[in-house]
Parts: sequence; C-alpha cells; structure tokens
Amino acid sequence: MRSIVLWDVMGTLVHDPFFVEMPKFFGMTFDAMLEAKHPSAWVEFELGECSEEAFLESFFADGRDFDRPGFISAIRSAYRWLPGLEDLLAELCDAGCAMHAFSNYPVWYQLIEQRLKLSRFLDWTFVSCVTGKRKPDPAAYAHVLNELGASAEQCVFVDDRVANCEAARQCGIRSALFEGVGPLRASLREAGVL
Repeated sequence: MRSIVLWDVMGTLVHDPFFVEMPKFFGMTFDAMLEAKHPSAWVEFELGECSEEAFLESFFADGRDFDRPGFISAIRSAYRWLPGLEDLLAELCDAGCAMHAFSNYPVWYQLIEQRLKLSRFLDWTFVSCVTGKRKPDPAAYAHVLNELGASAEQCVFVDDRVANCEAARQCGIRSALFEGVGPLRASLREAGVL
C-alpha cells in the first residue's frame, strides 16, 4: 500500500513570516516582539479558540493598537514556497501520492491557500484551528490516523521541528526532519515514497 505523506506547512513547505516579517512590521527585533506579545494568544488562535479579531486585539500583552489590515497584508505577502518544495509536491502528486497538511496554524492557512494554492497537491485536512489539536500532542497524531483510517506504518510525516518529528515516532509514524529539499528527497526515497 502506498504511503500517505503528512506535511507540516510553516517552515517546511512555506516561508514562515513570524521570525522576520512580523517583527519588521512593528519596527522591533524578534526578541523584543516575543517579549511584548501576549503569552498565549497565538496558541489560542492556532487552536481556533479565538477569532482573528480577538487575536489581533490581544496580540500585544499591553493591548497596544496597530495597523491590523496592514499587518495582515504584510503577513499574506510574505507567504512563499520554500525552495524546491513546489516542484517536489508536484512530482509526488503526479505519482499519485496521497498528501495532507498536518499543521499548527490559525485560519490564516486560507491566506496561504489563496496565495500559493497548496490544494493543487494536498488536502488541508489537519490544521489545528479546525481540529483543535496541536503537535506535538499525541492526541493530534492519533486524530490523524483515526480520520484517515490508516495505520501509523502507512504514514510519513515531514516537519522542521525535532519535537514534532519525535512525537510522530513515538506514535509509530515514520518522520523526516525537514532540513532542505535535498535531504528531504533522500529521506522520502528511503521511506519508499519517491
């Protein structure tokens, strides 16, 4: 039976604006932004526990105001494919590989879809704002297997975070740590996907 590939999105398929474009928008360093932001608002937003409006209102712990439409626009314009990934997904899709997004992300995944059309290659099946579950919680991986009706051995998980890959392995899912398209191709060949 062919493998099912589960893709993390941010930092694996798509450039994550959190580290450069977000602090740049505020004229802050990344560390200064981390210090000023609300400690739990982002996670709540990723879990679908608050609306975009509520998230933006609480972005900064001190409640300061900022140009919210401008912020969303800056985030949206920063989304781009990481090098080589669009071609890799096209190749896998042409080969008939079943692929699903398995991402910790808020409703902004819709902005990514509007800009990059990932759905040409994969289904946005497991996004935390929809499932209410985030990696590396074992419940997130169990949910994926249950919804797909698949065994752990059938799946290959790709993520740029060691903790998420290790959690997948703990659930019996083969995982590949994303460190660039070249090493990833080697990992997928080894897993029998390519």
